[in-house]
Amino acid sequence: MNDSESHNYKRIAAAISYLQQHYREQPSLADVAAQVHLSPEHFQRLFRRWAGVSPKKFTQYLSLEYAKGLLQQRSATLADTAAAIGLSGTGRLHDLFVSIEAMTPGDYKNGSLALGYSFAATPFGEVVIATTNKGVCYIAFVDSRENALSQLYQCYPKACFTAVETPYTAAVLAVFQPVANMLAPIKLHLAGTDFQLKVWESLLKIPQGSASTYGAISAEIGKPKAARAVGSAIGKNPVAFLIPCHRVIRASGALGGYRWGLERKLAMMGWEAAHRSCELDEIPVRAEERE
Repeated sequence: MNDSESHNYKRIAAAISYLQQHYREQPSLADVAAQVHLSPEHFQRLFRRWAGVSPKKFTQYLSLEYAKGLLQQRSATLADTAAAIGLSGTGRLHDLFVSIEAMTPGDYKNGSLALGYSFAATPFGEVVIATTNKGVCYIAFVDSRENALSQLYQCYPKACFTAVETPYTAAVLAVFQPVANMLAPIKLHLAGTDFQLKVWESLLKIPQGSASTYGAISAEIGKPKAARAVGSAIGKNPVAFLIPCHRVIRASGALGGYRWGLERKLAMMGWEAAHRSCELDEIPVRAEERE
C-alpha cells in the first residue's frame, strides 16, 4: 500500500469511527466529509470504494442494528425507536426496515414476516412463488422442491411460512397464459441495495420480445462503467421471469449466464418473441415496496 492509499485508508477508518459514534444523530454527508477534511463528492466516492457502500447506506445499517435491539425490548414503541436513532417519525423507520429487511418494524417486533408460498407449473418448468401481504417477493424455478424451500428459507430466515395460494399467486400464473389486454397489474415487495433496486427497475423497462445488454443497463442507471456490478445484481434477482433478467445478453450477442439455465433462458426469450408478434401488451409489473 503506497502512502496515498494508506492516507485514504486512515481517512475512511476515521469516518467509520465517527459514524459509529454519531449515527443516532443522522449526520449528513457534508458533516462526515468535514471530519476527514474532504469535499462531500470526493468523500462519497472514496468511502464507497473502500467500504463497498455509500456513507448513507452504512449509517442505515448502523441505525437498523440499533433499532433492532430496541424493538426486542417489549417496552419500546415504534415512535420511541424512531426518535432514538434520529429519524423524524415512524414512517422513516418503516422505510428503513422495508428497504433493508423486507419487513416492517412491527413485523420485526412481533418476530416474523408472514409469507405464503406455493408451487405451480409454468411452460418453463415448476416454480415456487412466495408473497407477503404487500406483493410478490420471490419466484424461482424448481428442480427439487426440498432444495427450493431450503433456498427460500435462507432468503427469509425470520419469516413465518404458510403453504397457501394468494391473489398475487393467481396474478403471476396468469402471466403464463396471457390474453392481450387482460393482465392485472402485479405488485412486487422487494428488498435490496440502492444499486440492486435500480438494476431491477431497469430490467422492468426492457420490452417483451426484446433484449438488452449489461452495458446498456449500466448506462440506463447512470453507471456506465459498472457492467460487472450490474451482472452481479442481475444474478441476485429474487423474482424470476417477472423481473426479466433473462432479457439481458452480452454485447457480442452471446446469451451470457442465467441462474436457472441457459436452455430455459433461450426458451423464455423465444416464447416472449412469439407472443410479441401477436401484439401482446407488456406485463404490467409495479415494484411498490422498494428503496
